[in-house]
Amino acid sequence: MTGPTDDTPDDAYEPPAAGSARIPGPRAAGDDLRAPEVLPPAPPSHAVLKSLLGAWALAACSAEETQAVEDHLTECAPCAEEALRLRDAVGLLHPEESLDLKPLLRSRVLEDCLGKRPARIPVPVWATPYDTETARLDALLRDFGESEWDTPVRLKWFEEERRRSHRTTVAGVIGHLLTVDGLVATALGLDDPLGPQAPPGGPTGRTEHFWSSADYPATRKVREPWREQGHTLVRTVSFAGRGVAELAVDYGAFALPLGDAFLERAFECWVHAWDIAEAVDYPYEPPSGPHLHRMIDLAARLLPGALAGRRRAGLAAPARGLVAAGAPGRTLHLEIEGAGGGGWDIALDSPAARPSREHTVAEVALDGLEFCQLAAGHISPEEAAVGQTGDREAIRDVLFAAASLSRL
Repeated sequence: MTGPTDDTPDDAYEPPAAGSARIPGPRAAGDDLRAPEVLPPAPPSHAVLKSLLGAWALAACSAEETQAVEDHLTECAPCAEEALRLRDAVGLLHPEESLDLKPLLRSRVLEDCLGKRPARIPVPVWATPYDTETARLDALLRDFGESEWDTPVRLKWFEEERRRSHRTTVAGVIGHLLTVDGLVATALGLDDPLGPQAPPGGPTGRTEHFWSSADYPATRKVREPWREQGHTLVRTVSFAGRGVAELAVDYGAFALPLGDAFLERAFECWVHAWDIAEAVDYPYEPPSGPHLHRMIDLAARLLPGALAGRRRAGLAAPARGLVAAGAPGRTLHLEIEGAGGGGWDIALDSPAARPSREHTVAEVALDGLEFCQLAAGHISPEEAAVGQTGDREAIRDVLFAAASLSRL
């Protein structure tokens, strides 16, 4: 045998030695070109899947692990029972959320649901602020312990040219709301929360009767009848149909149409929720812009009557001239800024006069929340930060009239 020589070409073919691997040549037609079959991975064992049940209950598994566990649960009864126990245990780790996290969650959920499928029996628009504010206050109260119901709360209002106040407790405030809401309940033919022994008159007498009576709870037990009455009021007007908004509600010294009475009750509920939150050092948001606008609109519409009442009592300057009902008269333009704001023209000389921009003698600008504090008697007219131009006497009279809307 001879080996390669210097004359052998580089690409010369040398047959393989005996016993060496055969070099494959060109495939013949019809040879199978498919890749070798790859077998699927074996499913996780019972022990592995059982060890994943805790992570699955906490939703901490990957998508593949979750699918494997859930497939296994359809076949393994012991693991399925264990999975249910773990899911129940996880539920205990997530108690009912409080107002700290999502104070407007209820409103957002209701708005979204009603937008997709309107309620068969919808709540009237004028009753919605009351429904919302009572729900928000109830959410705040839900988190209170026994001691917090005894927290001192100071109720404030404006009367006879000066601020008044009364010291009570959180439970006392809810009792006050319960008794005054009872005026609306009796106007609708519902039971009076004070029963047959309810005193005649308006909110003050009813509240003082409640506070002095030993028959009514000054504890957290007052929450349930207050909340149940609120639900009943909303449910009743929702089924009442058209025309119910004009039904008169007697407040003793005055009366309001039912639609306005619901707005007034929504306003007082928010104000006293604010009082409670301040007493327990808790943050509390104002109403939504549309609801706040309705409350401010009610106060603005009540101003001419309040001004006339102060004038009859000698607490405001006399009218500059007699104005026939429906005729234009002297006007003050009230501009409320911020959420819920807008512009209102206030008749100065008579509640029956028609406000007129051509007869405007003064203009006042106030922040919306500050105007509400003024109307609630929480700040005095002198303390209100007011932008003003024009007749100073008219401005003073209107600001004091706004403060006089407040009461216990």
